[in-house]
Amino acid sequence: MRVLYFAWLRQRTGTGQEDVSPPPEVATVGALMRWLAGRSAGHAAAFAEPRQVRAAVNQAFCGPEAPIAPGDEVAFFPPVTGG
Repeated sequence: MRVLYFAWLRQRTGTGQEDVSPPPEVATVGALMRWLAGRSAGHAAAFAEPRQVRAAVNQAFCGPEAPIAPGDEVAFFPPVTGG
């Protein structure tokens, strides 16, 4: 699974992307966020306020309940505002 980080999530994790293999019980975006938060202090800081993080699975916006599977691309980014 490829995980992409944008904006301040990239800064806090120290990477723009990484390939991960979460355990089988990590089956949703929310579970992935919790699992990733345990990888390092930077990851914990990035996911400290999960409501401030938006996600997309395979380039489709989704919520924390969205299912994930091996081979998916999951992107995390801050809320976007327009003007």
